[in-house]
Amino acid sequence: MKNRTTALDDDPARTSGGTPVWLITGCSGGLGRALARHALERGDRVAVTARDTADVTALVDAHGDRALALRLDVTDAASVAAAVERAEQAFGRIDVLVNNAGYGYLAAVEEGEDDAVRTLYDTNVHGVVTVLKAVLPGMRERRSGRIVNISSFGGLAAFAATGHYHATKFALEGLSESLAAEVAPLGIAVTVVEPGGLRTQWAGTSMRQSPTRLQDYEQTAGRRRAATLAVSGRQPGDPVRAAAAIATVVDSATPPLRLLLGSDALAGARARLERLRHEIDAHEALTRSTDLERAS
Repeated sequence: MKNRTTALDDDPARTSGGTPVWLITGCSGGLGRALARHALERGDRVAVTARDTADVTALVDAHGDRALALRLDVTDAASVAAAVERAEQAFGRIDVLVNNAGYGYLAAVEEGEDDAVRTLYDTNVHGVVTVLKAVLPGMRERRSGRIVNISSFGGLAAFAATGHYHATKFALEGLSESLAAEVAPLGIAVTVVEPGGLRTQWAGTSMRQSPTRLQDYEQTAGRRRAATLAVSGRQPGDPVRAAAAIATVVDSATPPLRLLLGSDALAGARARLERLRHEIDAHEALTRSTDLERAS
């Protein structure tokens, strides 16, 4: 990649075979598609994945042999293994993995349907693990790589009506932090991206919700269900600019563990930290009271 002196450029394991190679899950729309387009337009090579490759054909066809359309369903281990193998055969390696596939689910915690919640976890959490386990062996062998896990501001703070979704993103945050500690000595960096409201279909056609509506929750979860759906198409965040920000982090020699995207996420995170600090301080004496007494 000429004219870009970055961590990727300086890594001989990556430059020996040409431009960086990305594998991005969930490219049929939204942030995944914007990120695939951004990486291709700046000259990188991209394995553009979707459950239905017809959804990404036009994007791939516009970029010749630098783009590869692959069927990948993160809930299907065989599909994941096949896609990773094809990407490595076509491009020689995977330098940047972006775990983007995922979706939201609206329901009060008690309203959540068991099967739907399990499917949500299979996509948002277990699917990420499946993809990681398929890509990490190559990165470990080369002692280099960038992993970007797309979380959410909802991985830092939780609200009514999205408890099950938040639980998946909180799980992803913890998983990513542990993974980062494990792979850092191997030359692999992990970044958790926490977007605020991006103008995608997350709250629109991609959103799923429980048909169960319990009257006792209508003033909490019910009202927030309606507010969440109403914001679709009016979110403040631009997925194109978000994609550019993620690429900047990927290029960095010292990428952050966490990256907030959007002024709404920034304000919300700061408010959450302040509330947490106040709560910790308010109960400091009670917290300390559980320690064993030290011998005098």
